[in-house]
Amino acid sequence: MGTVETQRTLVKSMPELWAELSEDGVLARMFRGRFGEIRLTHLTPESSIEWEGELAAGLVELEPSVFGTRVRLNALIAEAPPPPPPAVAVAAPRRIGLLARLFGRRPPPRPQAPPPLVQAPAPLVDPQQARDALTAILEEIGTARHRPFSRDAGASARIT
Repeated sequence: MGTVETQRTLVKSMPELWAELSEDGVLARMFRGRFGEIRLTHLTPESSIEWEGELAAGLVELEPSVFGTRVRLNALIAEAPPPPPPAVAVAAPRRIGLLARLFGRRPPPRPQAPPPLVQAPAPLVDPQQARDALTAILEEIGTARHRPFSRDAGASARIT
């Protein structure tokens, strides 16, 4: 299993980030299915969120910083189980007839099939893709959802 970590300090308050990330389904929507179906397993109020998916498990940690909140995302990527060792077929010895035993003749040996090639198990999720997914979440939660000091959406168009 491989661990991938990203972190960033966001200019948002801890309660604001906590409210955004701790809701059911929000974190799963942000991952966009990159780790399979995501469910939250453990919540520590305004501190950490543990999640688990089909292809990975992880942790979101929030801690106060000077200019906002430090957000650290960890993902533990699951690896494919190793393939089972190839079954070695033991051929039963050929029965030799009475005449062959008397005259000492042996039947020709049976050709054996070559053993199948065994490949190393590959991780189910590429670590770089996992890092990109975590960085995309940091980008998404770091963007502003509304314009401060504006009363409506068209205010900025009239001021220009």
